[in-house]
Amino acid sequence: MHYVYLLHDEEGKLYVGYSSDLKKRLQDHKYKRVNTTKTYEEPSLVWYCAFKNKKAALDFEKYLKAGSGHAFAQKHLVI
Repeated sequence: MHYVYLLHDEEGKLYVGYSSDLKKRLQDHKYKRVNTTKTYEEPSLVWYCAFKNKKAALDFEKYLKAGSGHAFAQKHLVI
């Protein structure tokens, strides 16, 4: 499976990511082994979606990182 996920930290920062091993990737974020989220304070998983197709997952990740996709995530996926 391929996963697209959203992390949110206490300061309101949002991170969109992709992984084929979500459990391991979340541990990497937790233990500050991911450069882009090292500065996040207590990042927590707020949403994820599983895809059978890697291309579909990467396309959706790219969409969420774009302007309209970011707005969609803020409005519908982040509490």
